[in-house]
Amino acid sequence: MKCSLVICTYNWPEALAMVLLSVNKQSVLPDEVIIADDGSGSSTSKVINEFSKSIKIPIIHSWQKDNGCRIPHSRNRAIARSSFEYIIMIDGDTIMHRDFIKDHKRFAKKGSYIQGSRVLLQSDFTKQILNDNKFQKPSFFLKDSKNKINMLRLPFLSSILKFFKSQSLSRIRGCNFSIFKDEIIKVNGFNENFILWGREDSEFVQRLYNIGVKKQLLKFSGIQYHLYHNQGNASAGNDVMLKDTIDNNSTWCENGIDRYF
Repeated sequence: MKCSLVICTYNWPEALAMVLLSVNKQSVLPDEVIIADDGSGSSTSKVINEFSKSIKIPIIHSWQKDNGCRIPHSRNRAIARSSFEYIIMIDGDTIMHRDFIKDHKRFAKKGSYIQGSRVLLQSDFTKQILNDNKFQKPSFFLKDSKNKINMLRLPFLSSILKFFKSQSLSRIRGCNFSIFKDEIIKVNGFNENFILWGREDSEFVQRLYNIGVKKQLLKFSGIQYHLYHNQGNASAGNDVMLKDTIDNNSTWCENGIDRYF
């Protein structure tokens, strides 16, 4: 099975550079990398161009004009440009464990999407990584981190837990997510009516649930390290759109990925 790695980014080239370094260190490489860029400046293009010289797989820079927070648009554009059957999505501030791609591919299955494990690095350690332009897998005893249990990669336990699936909206994170491309297309991708931050990934997942897809929470595998930054709050309007999808059992959004095909 071949896969496309989609990396969402916006004007944080220092973080993106570290994420791309982690691509190069994967035990199993993706078959292509697509940068879903929500309107970054030339410094991001420079990072991508430099990275493309160091890796033999295709690198696609999917750029759109900076017109506010348009994460769904950026993801849809990138996914539409992908060439392979399986889509793995991360953010441009999430450094991957060396077996990240391997884990997502190993547990891929039709009728479910994978939600991987995330370690939250805190401010001081993040500054150190960016200042040194170097990342080493943090110790379990690192104080400047949260979700420490997610540092543990235990594939045997992951294999047992894979049988437990749900349709819960808790812990939905588009920054560590994988699914077959045709299932994304069945619900018309991400809803581009979301033009403020928050809930766009939950609303997308709810439509997947409504066609019978389930969540596989990938504990002890699919590990990433999230660089620290301030978190926003979801807008009230986005909460309303999510509730509407739940109440109406919606399986399709009118303003979605089909416009890019």
